[in-house]
Amino acid sequence: MNEIPSSFTGQRGSLTQNAGIGQGPVPLYPYRSQAFFELERDRVFRRAWLMIGRVEELPEAGCFIVRQIDPCAVSALITRDKDGKVQAFYNSCSHRGSKIIDVAEGRQTRFACPYHGWTYANDGRLANIPDERNFFDIDKATCGLKQIATEVWDGWIFVNLSSPPEVTLAEFLGPFRDHLAGYVYLGADTPVIFSATLNANWKVVSDAFIETYHIPFIHPKTIGPTFASDENPFGRFLTAKTLGPHGYASMYGNSGYATHPDHHVERIAYKAAASVISAAATNETEAFLCHPAVNPTASASWSMDDNLLFPHVQIGNGPGGFWTHHFWPLTVNTCRYESRFYMRPATNMRERFQHELYVGRVIEVILEDLKNVSTTQEGIDTGGQEFMQLQDSEICIRHNVSQIIRWAEAATVKEALS
Repeated sequence: MNEIPSSFTGQRGSLTQNAGIGQGPVPLYPYRSQAFFELERDRVFRRAWLMIGRVEELPEAGCFIVRQIDPCAVSALITRDKDGKVQAFYNSCSHRGSKIIDVAEGRQTRFACPYHGWTYANDGRLANIPDERNFFDIDKATCGLKQIATEVWDGWIFVNLSSPPEVTLAEFLGPFRDHLAGYVYLGADTPVIFSATLNANWKVVSDAFIETYHIPFIHPKTIGPTFASDENPFGRFLTAKTLGPHGYASMYGNSGYATHPDHHVERIAYKAAASVISAAATNETEAFLCHPAVNPTASASWSMDDNLLFPHVQIGNGPGGFWTHHFWPLTVNTCRYESRFYMRPATNMRERFQHELYVGRVIEVILEDLKNVSTTQEGIDTGGQEFMQLQDSEICIRHNVSQIIRWAEAATVKEALS
């Protein structure tokens, strides 16, 4: 499929047409139907490979992290064993099912259940049973922590709750795997993390971060001047493409934007930066900027790319690095949102100052987006509208909803991916 860069005054709907997806109204029932929410939980989140972290969070043997897979009520314990293998387990004791670890991360070679002291090695093996002689011919070799299918790709940790998974991670990623292969992840071990529980369907929140049509209205004084201009007042995409259930969009940036002469703080912070939406100096990002998935149209008017990893993750990149958004369903109209912004540690005061200003900008923009999601959900829940009327710059929403419906209706994952 050839990419067609979207001319700001050119052919209407060219990106959507080029992706080969429909252009009609998109149904709203996936955003408010309890029955669909249950299908989504069972046929999307229990069958898809879910990205839950990076290997840098487990820097050495004995390290562990705990992740809550909310839609399926699963607490996952992810460890790195003495051989360096990363493996996820259900955070549940084989004795009576009690939760074993109740902290978010740590480093230890043994996990002892707080209820009765059953102890496990960090590779999942059952190591010790108190008063073992009083059990009835118990086989410790079969009573280890139950594994969750786990694979690692390009430093990203994925789990799959199907036993066994219907497809491999490589099959699930498809062309997305080649699209981001070899990407340079700057500062992957030092994220700044934001999280919130929101009164909105998870897709409402995801949608807010994968279209630019709203920028002049939600962000007129923050990122409006950098993501739009007189040339492109609605911030139309440079390009967008579907990659199986996944995809990406490359976003416009106002190459003529300059800090106001009176904004001395901003001018000092970004003196050596790649741009005013960057957390790094230009000379630090050369290898990153050379990757073909970064600014794929090689446009001088580029701000960032958003890579959509089905079903619930976005991996964004800009001139100074990368970030992630995770969207976890809780109920049909509530969700947990988490974003992680990655920057390599500052080496001097100017860099630290730049990072602080960058994070401050990010927080302000995110809050503008999140302020709007609950009222959007309230409007959807009134039931007055049955469909969304989407335009070309909302191609990612259109594709994502169509894929979620496809997975919810498909009897098998192979059918959903076909």
